[in-house]
This record gives sequence, structure tokens and C-alpha cells, in this order.
Amino acid sequence: MDLHEFRKNAHQLVDRMADYLSEIESYPVKSKVSPGEILAGLPSLPPASAEPFQNIMHDFEKIIMPGITHWQHPSWHGYFTANNSFPSILAEMLTATLGAQCMSWMTSPAATELEQRMMEWLQNMYGLPDLFSGVIQDTASTATLCAMLSAREKYSDFKVNHSGLYHEKIFTVYCSAEAHSSVEKAVKIAGFGSQNLRKIAVNGNFAMIPEELERTIREDIRSGYVPLLVVAAFGTTGSTAIDPLEKITEIATRFKIWVHVDAAWAGTALILPENQHYSARMADVDSIVINPHKWMFTNFDCSAYFVKDREALIRTFEILPEYLKTPVDQRVNNYRDWGIQLGRRFRALKLWFVIRTFGVEGLRKKINDHITWAKELANEIEQHPGFELLAPADFAVVCFRYHPDSLDNEQELNRLNAALLEKINQTGKMFLSHTSLAGKYTLRFVVGQTNTEQKHVKQAWELIQQLTDDRL
Repeated sequence: MDLHEFRKNAHQLVDRMADYLSEIESYPVKSKVSPGEILAGLPSLPPASAEPFQNIMHDFEKIIMPGITHWQHPSWHGYFTANNSFPSILAEMLTATLGAQCMSWMTSPAATELEQRMMEWLQNMYGLPDLFSGVIQDTASTATLCAMLSAREKYSDFKVNHSGLYHEKIFTVYCSAEAHSSVEKAVKIAGFGSQNLRKIAVNGNFAMIPEELERTIREDIRSGYVPLLVVAAFGTTGSTAIDPLEKITEIATRFKIWVHVDAAWAGTALILPENQHYSARMADVDSIVINPHKWMFTNFDCSAYFVKDREALIRTFEILPEYLKTPVDQRVNNYRDWGIQLGRRFRALKLWFVIRTFGVEGLRKKINDHITWAKELANEIEQHPGFELLAPADFAVVCFRYHPDSLDNEQELNRLNAALLEKINQTGKMFLSHTSLAGKYTLRFVVGQTNTEQKHVKQAWELIQQLTDDRL
């Protein structure tokens, strides 16, 4: 493909992209293909000679598109959203065109300094104290691992990086029973072992019980363990419960334990002034992660990681071979030393495009609308005799189940709601996901996709009622 062909194909592709976004509601939200169907349509061997772009696009439409589950559909209400938006897509096109490897200031001055400024903007938008330094990681899973490794090195006086864990006492890590699975994965990767992760009991609202945290810490100390880090959730994955940050940090401070806040999805709600009393409570934590790629309309991946002790972070990851040294190293941020990856994408560009295009007020309006519509839905569910809420709808996630009056057997209710979820998703008109709360099969309804409107929430609720009226 030469430059002339690239220009022609690129124009056609942009038209196809715009058509897709304008027609997206005509697609079934969940792909209807069966396992192995896409694989069967792909040749087992690569082509020996060049193929024209038109042939590739033909196969894209015929083979690939049927296997796409449409996360950008306005009736996407599953998991947490992984959003994009027009400005973010355009920025990603530029990022791909520039093809910059942004590991250091020298390899891309604009990427480095824009990232620094974007993290300052986000810190201001979230109302976080000026105690933190920020860096863009790929995902919250990576950010949590970075926090764990930094805590490990800081509290071992950086001995583990040098000598390994073999001569250290056993570190313990704490999180709620509702914490994201990435915490357990990070514990494994960091070398602590999953048996040294303590999952603390939660209360009726699915938030960590601080008294149980302190009791477990004291018990570990008596047993010769070294309590290292506690992960507090600002919006758990299951129900968006908020762990009691003030009590947790007070306990952690007394025992000299690192506090990491997982605010991957719900943290975006901090841009609303009425929620920034939560931000003030984060002054005593050590690190925070919030994902703009979840609820701030920025293409995956873009995870904002804030850390109080930047020197501990850098010292944990910094390795400086001769071939990476530059004359300006002492005067700039080299973000390759702020995380795991050496190579880094130009993630700050799409964030810049999104914030400037929406403006802070525009972002606040969208987030506020999503929360308002979710609370309206929660109210409808609460008033319906055949449904029940299973958790408080603090932000824009509604946890509920179908519960007809005639049925009280929990196993049968779980089966009934699993069947309802399957029936909902098979319609192709919307997509939900589930979790388990206190042993109850729970439907999760997320309001947060970029182009979701109030009508989509109402239509979804009407469809759910219709499907239960048909008797499962």
C-alpha cells in the first residue's frame, strides 16, 4: 500500500467508522456467534502474496463484524463501561499515525509533558489534595500492582528488588471480600502468595468492616507476619460499595501500612463537586487509581494512577542502562521509570482531546445524568412488587433481582435470575452482566455508556418487565 492508496483507503475507512457509529443501535448488543465460528472463517495459513485492501475489508465485514459485541452501544449496561467518544477516536487515529514510543522525555517530549499536565488537570478535576504525583498506566490492574510493589520495596528498604523475598518475613495484604480480582492477581505476581491475602468481611452494604480489618492485622502481627498494604475500594466491582476510608487510613497509619484506593470506575464521579468530600478523605492514603477509560469517555486503555511517594515509585522501577541515558534525565519525568512497561503509548493525547472537547462542565453533566437515571431506575425497581434491590445505588450501578411473591427458595431464585439474564442478552436489544451478593444471583445494570440517554434506560426496564411477564 503506497501513500496514494493509504489516503483513499483512509477516507473510505473514516466513512465506515462514521456509518458504524451512526448505525450502532441497529446491531445486536451481544454477538450471536457460537464458539469457534470466527476461527472457522479464517484461513489456517497466512497469505503468500499481498491482498488488496478491499478484500481485507470485505472479510472484516463478513467474518469479524458478526463476532463483535458492541461495547459502544447505548444499551450496553454490563460489567463497567469501556467507553470511547468522537474526540477520543480522533486522537487515537493521530496516536496511531504518529507511532511514537513514549518511554522517555527524549523519545517524545510532547507526550511526556502533555501527560504531566493531564494528570495535573485530573487531580484538579477530582478535587484530590496536592500531595500526589500522577502517571498514566494502562489499566487499574497494573496500577494496583505498582502500588503493591512500591509498598514492598519501601517497607523492605528496597531489599527485595536486590535480594528477593527469600530472607524477608512474610508480608500480608488486606482487602474487602468484595475487592476486584486484580488484587489477588497482584499479590501472586508480587511474590506474596494468595494465601497471604486477607479478605476482610463486609457489612450489609458490602463495605469493609474496619473493626475486622484491625482485628486481622493484630492477629497477623502476633503470628509473626508483616502487614504491608490494604486496598480500599471506592466503588467495588459488584455493587460500587465505598469502604470507610477515614477509619481504614486511621488504622493503617497506626500500623504503618500502605493504603491504596481502587476507584477505577466510581472515581470519575469525583468530578462532581457534591462528591468531593470523598476526595478530601483521601489525603492520608498512599495511592489512588481512577480509569478515564471506564466512565470518562476515553478509549481503552487509560488509567490515572496517583501516588504520594513518587520517589518510592521511581526507585522501585528505575533501571538505567547506558543506552537509555540522556543529557536531560535529571530535569524531566521519564515515565518509563514510573511503572512496569518500558515502552509506552501516547495515552495523554486522547485524554487531552476529550477534556477539551467536553469541558469540565460537559463531563459533569454526563456523569450527573447517568447517576440521576440510575437512581430513577432503582426507585422503579424498589416500587415494583416482583423485583428487589440488592444493594444501595450510590452511583450509576443498580443491583437487583427478579423475586416473585410466590418464590422464596434461594437456589430457585438464583436459577430464575440466571435464566432471566440469558433471556435479556439473547434479545440483542440490551446487555447486562451479573454478580453474586451475599450468595444471591444479582443482575447489574450499569448506566454509563457515552451515548446512553434516559430513553435507553426506560426501554431496558420495560423490556426486563416484559420478559418476566412471559414467565421464565
